[in-house]
Amino acid sequence: MTDADFSHLAALHTLGEKSVPQVVVELAGARAADLIWRNELGGLTFRIGDQFVKWNPRRTGIDLDRERVRLEWISRRHPAPRVVASGADDEAQWLVTAALPGDCAVGDTWRTRRAEAIQAIAAGLRAIHSIPIDDVPAHWTSEVWVGRTPESLGPRPPTDQSVLVHGDACAPNTLISAEGQWTGNVDFGDLAVGDRWADLAIASLSLDWNFGEGHQHELFDAYGVDPDVERIQYYRSLWELES
Repeated sequence: MTDADFSHLAALHTLGEKSVPQVVVELAGARAADLIWRNELGGLTFRIGDQFVKWNPRRTGIDLDRERVRLEWISRRHPAPRVVASGADDEAQWLVTAALPGDCAVGDTWRTRRAEAIQAIAAGLRAIHSIPIDDVPAHWTSEVWVGRTPESLGPRPPTDQSVLVHGDACAPNTLISAEGQWTGNVDFGDLAVGDRWADLAIASLSLDWNFGEGHQHELFDAYGVDPDVERIQYYRSLWELES
């Protein structure tokens, strides 16, 4: 990300009256720890030099160790953050990763270059979905929303194509170069084997939030698939219920 992007994110996600967690202070040392994200559950993400630190209170229910395991697997196969360090105490977990080149495929710049951003999102999904799944740990699917089958949603549609699913394919988790080329993906805590429509349903929905309504067809065109209404509706409902 560029400095301008980090400043914009930091302005939206401030610490308020809270202080920087002590472990983040210790990891930063003499370097600045710049807050770039604060989720609604209280999880924080900081930029420290060429690294990122995710810090999540245990009460959030988010398991950063689950993401660590998945990152260690996929970073050998795909442009994904490399794990530098991780840890936990009674209060929280933290995960330190190396930064990747590129910016998030959202924000003012990419709203004016929407077509390039959507092409990059589709390129990232195609790359993830093409990774061989023979050695993906089988239990990963049951650990995340993609593998759950709540009775309230009725029968799951038959799988279209079984692939490696990102699990949180929202637009901000795609990285893109200044030239408009896909450079990698982030946030792999829900990585698992599943139907490719689990990603396509959420990635297309996220375009409404980040680029305004009316552009979902552009993602399907860029990916090279016709919309599957039944699977889109099912996986969006599952994601909203279970994620």
